[in-house]
Amino acid sequence: MSPGSRDRGGPRRVFLHVGLPKTGTTYLQQVVWANRDRLRSAGVFLPGFGHREHLWAALDLQERPRLARRHADAPGAWRRLVDEASAQTGDVLITHEFLCGASAEQASRAIADFPDAEVHLVVTARDAASVVSAGWQESVKNGSTVDLDAVMAGKAAGGPEFSMLTWDLAGVLERWTPDLPAERVHVLVMPGAGEPRDLHWRHFAEVLGIDPDAYEAPTDAVNPALGIVQIETLRLVNTHLPPYSAQERGVWIRGYLAEDLLARQPRERGGLPERHRARFAELDRAATTLIADRGFHVLGDLSALTADAGGPPGREPDTVTTDELLESASRLVADIVADVRASTGDVPPRRGNL
Repeated sequence: MSPGSRDRGGPRRVFLHVGLPKTGTTYLQQVVWANRDRLRSAGVFLPGFGHREHLWAALDLQERPRLARRHADAPGAWRRLVDEASAQTGDVLITHEFLCGASAEQASRAIADFPDAEVHLVVTARDAASVVSAGWQESVKNGSTVDLDAVMAGKAAGGPEFSMLTWDLAGVLERWTPDLPAERVHVLVMPGAGEPRDLHWRHFAEVLGIDPDAYEAPTDAVNPALGIVQIETLRLVNTHLPPYSAQERGVWIRGYLAEDLLARQPRERGGLPERHRARFAELDRAATTLIADRGFHVLGDLSALTADAGGPPGREPDTVTTDELLESASRLVADIVADVRASTGDVPPRRGNL
């Protein structure tokens, strides 16, 4: 912070939580937005009207074309957050995982937009195999038809936020950190299976300088995964769907087809092909080396990023059979028909496995 900046007003500290995607970001955002007023009382302000404006701001910072198609108010969202944040005298938090898709120039500009504040970067992290596996599945839930091998080959599965650009921890840190001292870069490693469920929130609260026990954190899983058969079914269904707006994709593909109907089916966890193991190990080594060499502030077990370059155990996508796809698709059609019938008011919606 520059000398005399307090006399000019503006926020004391600005925390930019930039992701990565699929590293507990939804969980943390659920806590902070549910407790926005309490956080403000504790001296941490979230600008904007809500989570969606932070999403718009992330895309606006990256100068995405056709942003107005999302909403008429989406263009200019980044400047609105900056202006609202700059009117504060306490701390400010801006949080959305799509921010990690920013280029080095865009990231530098974002930091420079708060010249009189102490800017901190918060990056939530997990091993590359888990990020890519979960991120690819998320892309399918958002309408993508791209398979995992194509993603590994560098093809985006529905925009930069669903690509290796945003799933490469070292790359994100390299783009976002040149203008920041090491002590203001916080890497929060996702807790492992045997660690307390709220540890991620406790680490996040520690960075913000607030009491984690003053806020209620979710106990249930946020944004649960589908089974590998259901993901492959949905990917095929997506090839036959007409173009949807971002809002429509969220309601009909992600919400209705994926997280309602397909989530009811028996699930078998997906895994990653052995042939990609070396690439994941390389990504994890690059990230941990960069973090250690630069001396970034780490919360959690950094060695967890390199514990298993094979990712979570489970079936590989190319082992899903035609019979399994047919069974899943049949269940999906039957549930849709049941819901259409129920929409006439004759019978209640059908729930549960068929």
